[in-house]
Amino acid sequence: MKKHLSTHALVAASAVFLLAGCGTTEEQTPEAAAPITQQSELLAACQDTEELEEVAEHSCFHAEYGPFEAVTAAPLGGPSFVDVSVGHTAYNITLPAITYQQWTLGYAGSVIFTPEESNEYALLTSGYRAVRIVNAATNEEVGLECRYQVPQEVCGTLRTAVTADLEGGIDYRVDFAAVVPQAATFLLVIEETAHEGHEE
Repeated sequence: MKKHLSTHALVAASAVFLLAGCGTTEEQTPEAAAPITQQSELLAACQDTEELEEVAEHSCFHAEYGPFEAVTAAPLGGPSFVDVSVGHTAYNITLPAITYQQWTLGYAGSVIFTPEESNEYALLTSGYRAVRIVNAATNEEVGLECRYQVPQEVCGTLRTAVTADLEGGIDYRVDFAAVVPQAATFLLVIEETAHEGHEE
């Protein structure tokens, strides 16, 4: 029985650390806590920061004034029907805990995002979270393009963003993970990076 529990704990911990890497606190530098892909490769910093700054400013309005929707992500590894596809919405996402006996090792969960059109999208979050995007139908991982640290003067609510090219009408499973002592709950705003006429 002890051996079974130890194996279970190792598998659970691996799921979190595979996504989240070694970053453990919200206050760490972006380099130390940056989201990484499943292959554990650090994302390069985004080069087109002017465009992303505009996206972050627009997203910040929603992060501070809404509309808001609270959702609980599906447990990592299982099917997810938790949809975060409504545009111009700040999702308050709670990740399920990964526990071993009385210890909480971290948090991980999945949501579904279905873009209306093919474009590059930015997933902006209020804390540094490991992110992985997978085609829900084929289970193929989508390569993340780059990482953007949102400057405090641009938005005090959103901290970081990752970008990815997504096809319209395709269901994507977005996996998030965080290790203790990061919080289980965070804000998520998804916006097109090449969207014309961001209006508040």
